[in-house]
Amino acid sequence: MTQPSNLSPPRRFSTDSRLIVGRLEAHGSANYRFRADQSPSYFLKVATNRGLQILWGKDLARAIAESHTQPKIGSIIGVRRTGYETFSIPERTRDATGRTIETERLVKRNSWMVESAQFFAERVQLARRVRDAHADARATTKSHPELVSTYLSLRGAQAIAERRIADPKDRERFLSLVREAMARSIKQGELLPDMRMREGSKHRENAVPLARAPKSPGRTR
Repeated sequence: MTQPSNLSPPRRFSTDSRLIVGRLEAHGSANYRFRADQSPSYFLKVATNRGLQILWGKDLARAIAESHTQPKIGSIIGVRRTGYETFSIPERTRDATGRTIETERLVKRNSWMVESAQFFAERVQLARRVRDAHADARATTKSHPELVSTYLSLRGAQAIAERRIADPKDRERFLSLVREAMARSIKQGELLPDMRMREGSKHRENAVPLARAPKSPGRTR
């Protein structure tokens, strides 16, 4: 396939974010659908409770290589399509007189995430913590330090709401939307920034004082 003409195509979120769970049977480079007349792609074979599924997409190679949990053949994994990029590629056709006409064709390339099934299960638990507006933030970040950046963002959203939203109900509604967006992003598997506080930092005690505050918001083939 000809290389894309755009260097930075727009990325869009996928409306299909279903998590496919099963045993990783095989993966590698091959022509699309294993047909000689198709362009090079990348495949992933997953044995699910509904049978063997073969997923295709060039981005699957990156998703496997950059996987946080680095699953191996035989591992129980989760695969999710996270979005897609669109770009134009040059294409040559011939008109009725046989003259070559150069045009551009719009194509879509999906982005993927491949991690262990346990990774996604843990993310569901973390998302549940974030959704709980009454959870003790300090205790939560002590047991789950990967959520420090999330709670710092929630704290910032709360400060903005207190300054700019006068009505308490509107303020609570805004914070609920923010918290839900963040929880959804975590559940989808978005990687969390590492913003753990260093031991002995003078800001450590006040880093996440959101003990009873309300809520917040997170690639493809």
